[in-house]
Amino acid sequence: MKELKKDTKIALLMGGPGSERDVSIASGNGVLEALRSEGFTHVTPVLVDSERPEIPEGTELCYNMIHGTYGEDGGLQSYLEELGLPYTGAGSETSRNCFDKVLTKKFFIAGQVPTPLSETIAAGQMPTLPVPCVIKPPCEGSSVGVHIVRDAAELPAAVEDASRYGKEILVEEYIKGKELTVAIFNGEALPVVHICPRSGFYDMNNKYPSLYGGVGSDYICPADISEEETKAVQAAAVAAYKALNVEVYGRVDVLLTDDGKPYVLEINTIPGMTGASLFPKAAKAAGISYGELCTRIAEVSLNQPRG
Repeated sequence: MKELKKDTKIALLMGGPGSERDVSIASGNGVLEALRSEGFTHVTPVLVDSERPEIPEGTELCYNMIHGTYGEDGGLQSYLEELGLPYTGAGSETSRNCFDKVLTKKFFIAGQVPTPLSETIAAGQMPTLPVPCVIKPPCEGSSVGVHIVRDAAELPAAVEDASRYGKEILVEEYIKGKELTVAIFNGEALPVVHICPRSGFYDMNNKYPSLYGGVGSDYICPADISEEETKAVQAAAVAAYKALNVEVYGRVDVLLTDDGKPYVLEINTIPGMTGASLFPKAAKAAGISYGELCTRIAEVSLNQPRG
């Protein structure tokens, strides 16, 4: 068993080629500061601009903070496995399955995880599910290209926009309910976070107002729901996590209806990790500091078996 030491050589990977590059850099800088504050002496930031980045010689652990394309879709993980380098978070296969929301849905259904009804259509095609519905690209994160369509007249523009991100579009029934998220570390659910967007829904603008100029969101953690609802939401989230065989950590997005039914939307295998992000908020509510969380992720990942 490998031991994480204060002088373990860690390459902190951030940036990447996807639409979430700025968010990734923010997460990376947050983790860099946290690890250094915890006394780690050999943490090297690596700004990733290509699919075969140069990893510093002697690296013992790659700390992956690349959100979205390449960092979260299995590409980076496969490359690091090829190099024989340990890395943080989910493995290559799990990452692929979680990043592609169409594939994720199949695992949810097979695992009897409660999730909204959906259909997959070709880019440019009109859905058969009635409005209101949700239009989303299958392989983007941070709600990029996502539209809640309440009027049929809005469908063409929503489909056209989502079509810019790939050949397929995932269409889901619209579920009205509280927007919740459950951080899971090493298979255990942390306190539930209730996300309260100040305007619209939880898109890039409301997630990262300082980066994208939105009005932001408010967060309640532990969520303002009953103990029974909390248990149901956490159980659904853990079931989703297990259905996809997620390793180390992840964040599961859930909607909770007024009558207490949870619906799982997706799993984020590289969730935001700035000090103000949702995963650290949940950890804090569980008595785990930001620095301790970043350290624990590194510890568990260092000994995680890889394909």
